[in-house]
Amino acid sequence: MQDGTRRGQALLHRLLAGIPDDESPLTHVQTQRARPAETAPWPSWVGTPLRIELERCGIGRPWTHQVRAAELAHTGRHVVIATGTASGKSLGYQLPVLSRLLEDPRATALYLSPTKALGADQLRVVTALDLPTVRAAGYDGDTPMAERDWVRAHARWVFTNPDMLHRGILARHGRWASFLRRLSYIVVDECHSYRGVFGSHVALLLRRLRRIAARYGSAPTLILASATVADPAASATRLTGVPCAAVTEDGSPTGERTVALWEPPLLDELAGENDAPVRRSAGAEAARMLADLVVEGARTLVFVRSRRGAELTALGAQRTLAAVDRNLAARVAAYRAGYLPEERRALEAALDAGELLGVASTNALELGIDIAGLDAVVVAGYPGTRASFWQQAGRAGRAGDGALVVFVARDDPLDTYLAHHPAALLGTAVEATVLDPANPYVLRPQLACAAAELPLTADCVDELGGEVARSVVDELVAEGVLRRRAAGWFWSSPRRLPHADVDIRGAGGQQVAVVEGDTGRMLGTVDSGSACTTVHPGALHLHRGEPFVVDELDLEHGLVLVHPEDPEWSTSARSTTDIAVVATHRSRRSGGVTVSLGEVEVTSQVVGYLRRLPSGQVLDAVALDLPASTLRTRAVWYAVAGELLTDAGLDSADWPGALHAAEHAAIGLLPLVATCDRWDIGGVSTALHSDTGLPTVFVHDGHPGGAGFADRGYSALLPWLTATRDAIAACECPNGCPSCVQSPKCGNGNDPLDKAGAGIVLDVVLAALRADAEPSAVTRAGQAR
Repeated sequence: MQDGTRRGQALLHRLLAGIPDDESPLTHVQTQRARPAETAPWPSWVGTPLRIELERCGIGRPWTHQVRAAELAHTGRHVVIATGTASGKSLGYQLPVLSRLLEDPRATALYLSPTKALGADQLRVVTALDLPTVRAAGYDGDTPMAERDWVRAHARWVFTNPDMLHRGILARHGRWASFLRRLSYIVVDECHSYRGVFGSHVALLLRRLRRIAARYGSAPTLILASATVADPAASATRLTGVPCAAVTEDGSPTGERTVALWEPPLLDELAGENDAPVRRSAGAEAARMLADLVVEGARTLVFVRSRRGAELTALGAQRTLAAVDRNLAARVAAYRAGYLPEERRALEAALDAGELLGVASTNALELGIDIAGLDAVVVAGYPGTRASFWQQAGRAGRAGDGALVVFVARDDPLDTYLAHHPAALLGTAVEATVLDPANPYVLRPQLACAAAELPLTADCVDELGGEVARSVVDELVAEGVLRRRAAGWFWSSPRRLPHADVDIRGAGGQQVAVVEGDTGRMLGTVDSGSACTTVHPGALHLHRGEPFVVDELDLEHGLVLVHPEDPEWSTSARSTTDIAVVATHRSRRSGGVTVSLGEVEVTSQVVGYLRRLPSGQVLDAVALDLPASTLRTRAVWYAVAGELLTDAGLDSADWPGALHAAEHAAIGLLPLVATCDRWDIGGVSTALHSDTGLPTVFVHDGHPGGAGFADRGYSALLPWLTATRDAIAACECPNGCPSCVQSPKCGNGNDPLDKAGAGIVLDVVLAALRADAEPSAVTRAGQAR
């Protein structure tokens, strides 16, 4: 056995210590072989000063994919580098950018990253080079106002993010005229993270940026860096609006990795909601693993789905380690978005210096500082896409050494499916990025901002969104937001720019401040769209491991008041949902099953919350009186003729529970075929829907106008519902549990649910779809209700 393999397997054996073989939580283990480096000579156009500096920093020869991408960009080709985590993609764009800045003392460049941490880390890399004429500088929300003036006037390579591009650069582009006039390159880092509504906004931001650059006479080359995704050239072209070449052959070396799939066991002594069996939580399992790995001296990163989960996982590991060595406990911390800037910078410095040995993080670190070469990575819960999983797993391992990656399944249908179908996670190509720049709800604010920057012309409108954009412009003119003139469309309120009112991350509005009531200390922020769910009255809120309970939620003034309290329970919100079909855009009928895609109106309201013990046991349910919200979005739905269900042995009295369970499982499995999170989508099921007149299951996007997820579900209906059926069948529970048909956000308290009935419903639907692979009836656009 090679040394690299021995390291990863030795750490896995440490995690399994004390667990009987017949109770092993492992469902699959495989080893990924090491890969040697493939290098290439420095491009001839890389000047001696730059090459000397890079060699001083330890880069003897570049890898082949770095040179290939750099050569394309140097010749003016828009390019996307889509290789693995820690494969040195940054050098692929640093070579052409730095060469250009050194060659032309007037040239400028712009770098965009989805997170402040990643931008700050990449800025540190560039400023560490002894190239003073480059004048690289950061420009984000943490940049002091006095420094922003210097950046505008003197910086030549500006490191920023989409939010500041939108509000700070494009909104006031006249102040950036000198910079934009000489703009040579635009770098878009971690471009695979731009998906859904956020991705759609960024796609239009990039079109606006190119439009403004052209106004000042520049035509910058775009260089994109991405994790491995399906068809990166098409994804990058869709994001940027310009043809992009793809570099995908990875020349970087990797050590061997042991990859393990781990399903926590069901706990016989505890019962959850409606007496369903409870599985040991992925967070609790990950906390134990983190402690064990830190004891072994393994540099470990645990990725957890939620901010609260990251805090709890770090706390659990610290408590375990404190009993062994208090010094070890101090070397474990949580890292997540929402920390104040000074807290985030301190944690990043401790990580960079190696003072922290174990970190529990949300994906703020997945797309954050450039940390790699770890001994172990634990992924506690599927991160939503295979691209994100490999982005996280890729942090483990370095050339010549081995590492461990453990995927810990949550109590969730998709996690259950993946734990028992390893090929779906480890052997399947990663997804294509889903985004929809033509979403009218995204186009509307983007077109208003574009018109405020420069008057819109017919060509501009076509480039920004074609026919849909023209329709939106007509609506804006009718409402007086824009004015039509011979030269184009003009913003009607020049003294007030619209940019500040536009939330490009699709979070649903402005931030809500979380404040300690007794002291007035600001703890952080949450977005208003999720405030009713996460910081409702009575909710447990964690900040850097410090627990608080919410006293008051004031949505009107954007304020949450909390008090310190350390209860033994956690909270989870419950909501109710109604849905109405507004328009059916596509439909196909297969026997007695009709599948449709269209526009819907969803009315939802948080009506209460559950208090749970760490074991998963429910203590009680508390009612809330919070305002309802209405969402116009897109949905995919199937309606089933009642006689098909009856003929399959499902009595009409059992339809509600069966459809409800099938809906929950389908929501849980949609991320398998669409680049979404189950919290990005929702669903409704009913034994008799007023618009279809039949038993119906809806799955809808969670963003105004849709984000492309329902459309993807419609186009991949057969594999999506097949995986849903398989996940239900794979779960070992008798009557339904969170691993198959229970939902953590069900407004009805997961009642009624019929696991066996859900299997019958899905069998009926799948049989009809398979029997009629060529739909007998396809209707497109126009069936408006």
